[in-house]
Amino acid sequence: MALTATIYNFDIDLNDSDRGVYETLALRVACHPSEADDYLVARVLAFGLEYTERLEFSRGLSDPDEPTIAARDLTGALRVWVEIGAPDAARLHKASKASPRVAVYTHKDVGQWLARLEGARIHRAEAIEVWSFDRAFLGALVSRLERRMAFGLSVSDRELYVSIGSDTLTGPLTRHVLP
Repeated sequence: MALTATIYNFDIDLNDSDRGVYETLALRVACHPSEADDYLVARVLAFGLEYTERLEFSRGLSDPDEPTIAARDLTGALRVWVEIGAPDAARLHKASKASPRVAVYTHKDVGQWLARLEGARIHRAEAIEVWSFDRAFLGALVSRLERRMAFGLSVSDRELYVSIGSDTLTGPLTRHVLP
């Protein structure tokens, strides 16, 4: 018998002063049994950090060639390709050729991942935005993960503030450059 996805519901009050985005998001997110909790949390945070009109999660494992998160224009053409984790050079190369903007949000050891990409051929590598979450910050969020959550996500000078109930967790979002 195949394992089914677990559905998480997130109500997020987004206040991103860096981009001037203030929205209330109601996300219904499927989590595959093989997906780690820190990946799920990174994916939800990245959605908030990239939020724009027509931003969507992919269908996941059933559509591995698609971006994890994408925004398309009215014609269906990709405008933004977002990856989570540590995509390989071939995937980044493909993403950069397919979309005018590519962003990666990593919840893993960014130094090791960047070292693996050293010398790889990646189209427009200098234009790819690479961001890393503080691992302690993600761990604190994972420890509070519930199937139904409401929280505030505020961004100011690339510092993240997540308010859950009376607690506020904070962590930096650090920019990196591909080798």
